[in-house]
Amino acid sequence: MSVVPPSLLERRLIIVTGKGGVGKTSIACAVADAARRKGKRVLLVETAPVEAAAARFELKPIPVGYAGRTLRPGLHVMGMDPHQALAEYARLQIGLGLITDRVLKTQAFRELLDAAPGWRELITLGKIWQVEQSTERGGRPAYDLIVVDAPATGHGITFLDVPRVVQQAVRTGPLMRHASWVEELIHDRERTVMLPVTLAEELPVSETIELVARARTEIDLEIDRIVVNRMPEAPPTGLSASLARLPKDLAFKVLPEPTVLAEFAGDAIARATHALHERSRVSTECGLPIVDVPVVPGGFGPEIDWSTQADLVLEPPSWPNAGNIGEDAA
Repeated sequence: MSVVPPSLLERRLIIVTGKGGVGKTSIACAVADAARRKGKRVLLVETAPVEAAAARFELKPIPVGYAGRTLRPGLHVMGMDPHQALAEYARLQIGLGLITDRVLKTQAFRELLDAAPGWRELITLGKIWQVEQSTERGGRPAYDLIVVDAPATGHGITFLDVPRVVQQAVRTGPLMRHASWVEELIHDRERTVMLPVTLAEELPVSETIELVARARTEIDLEIDRIVVNRMPEAPPTGLSASLARLPKDLAFKVLPEPTVLAEFAGDAIARATHALHERSRVSTECGLPIVDVPVVPGGFGPEIDWSTQADLVLEPPSWPNAGNIGEDAA
């Protein structure tokens, strides 16, 4: 268990997922921003219908759209639109641009697509594969790294398993062939890695454990670390006991009385101890090291310098040990 995984910068595709509300999008943005500051040309792909990445970088964000735009030098962001990706794919396959566009834009065709399971996922992954394969003049890859802000855990496994399902249902033809290319990229352990994000809380940790197990057994994905976001910092050892020993009638000008402060410190220690336990649980049950990202005061946003926290995501992960926090944990 002491083996240190390779750097995320050595990958070509990072698929970031996690339970809703754990900060999955923020971590995806942090990975992308840290990589571009390390000199990588990065593409960040948003798969959610509502864009959120630009708000982490701009005070007055405007939509990035399917074509995408550059938010920072070396960082390009695109909003994945399955309908536009399908139209692009159809034009490449059929070659009738105007007619194809008219058919795909009809309400009846869109309703038919919406009723067809799996097409959004396959087209989305197909576009990601196409971008990963694209090169510039001279054969250099268009992007050194692609970071995908993937669907949350409940839908993430289905999202990544669609190429396999399509190949089982369609035995011949271009659709089967293209699905096999996408699946090959997903299973390439040197190029692709899934990056689960969790909080050090019971429910997110339980969902992460289930996600990792299903990703391994159902899809055989490479997972080499888990990000624990908003990891609380424990108060100094002995703080609660020291506050409790202060005279009860001692008055502060701007702070609560010592007994109240001691209760606050005790609660903070209890929360930090519980967080350490959950952090250790997800590491032990998944058999994976942990990358801790502390709380960012004010959150990940354009007015906050979160470069330090972003760089932490690229740091080598560690194997946590369960335990209490100092003498106050009892």
